[in-house]
Amino acid sequence: MRRIFAEKVKQIVTQDKNTIFLTGDIGFNALEEVKEIMQERFVNTGVAEQSMISVAAGMAHQGFQVFCYSIAPFVTYRCLEQIRNDVCFHNMPVYIVGNGGGYGYGIMGSSHHAIEDIAILSALPNIHCYVPSFKEDVDVCLKNIISEKKPAYLRLGLAKPNNFSNNSDEFFNKLTNCSNPKITVVACGPVANNLFESIQFAGLQNNTEVFNITKIPYSELTLEFLNSIDKTKKVLIIEEHTSIGGIGQQIAHDILSKGIKLDFFKTLYAKGYPTSEYGSQQFHLKQSGMDINNIADIITKQCKL
Repeated sequence: MRRIFAEKVKQIVTQDKNTIFLTGDIGFNALEEVKEIMQERFVNTGVAEQSMISVAAGMAHQGFQVFCYSIAPFVTYRCLEQIRNDVCFHNMPVYIVGNGGGYGYGIMGSSHHAIEDIAILSALPNIHCYVPSFKEDVDVCLKNIISEKKPAYLRLGLAKPNNFSNNSDEFFNKLTNCSNPKITVVACGPVANNLFESIQFAGLQNNTEVFNITKIPYSELTLEFLNSIDKTKKVLIIEEHTSIGGIGQQIAHDILSKGIKLDFFKTLYAKGYPTSEYGSQQFHLKQSGMDINNIADIITKQCKL
């Protein structure tokens, strides 16, 4: 996604000379053209993320909008105090961009993973978190971030093109329509690719209604989603994030608050490191039950009941 992000940023900074781009010594082989266009407005602050966020807040206070770019854990966990106090409390247009969200950096281990970032940041005031599932979502998220001009966190990952036409005004989208819906599935982030491969693998395209969430917290459960769960009575959530503070928790809360009764509700989420081993992103997804085979087994079982 980072190359798609870089292309979109080039368009933004060409049109708006009031944009600053700060990077924490990250972005090689992706941001060179952005740097060439922006010249002195592009600054490598070095491996000093806390200072980068505070500098960004100061620039935003002077009327600029500022991108802060690094890998996801470095630009969220390491500088949480600065994000909270300097950016969010003052509602500054600082756009935090974390590459490799979730288990994106695989074998590099927990220090390079970000599986609690959404929970931490979405608890802060004035900020929204954006998690593109597909390449096409990046443009939609950036347009909303720029138009709102308030604190934002964009979590980038590795994604494939989708085969669906997303409504650019919605961040809780229905991606599929099926003739005989038996289960409603909500995905957040690039793990949605595993979901679609599992549906095709199991041959359950006509029984699985899929929704995609890209903005957190979302405003409310959509009418399309409520209509879907009214028909299926079964909900499966898939997110590359811990269960606490994730979309599964928010959706469960909202469903219970409405007094809706379901026959099945399950969240597949990042379980950390159950075997104390590190591996590829797909290795960690499999350990958390978000591999293609396990997703297919769950959906198949529920569709047969």
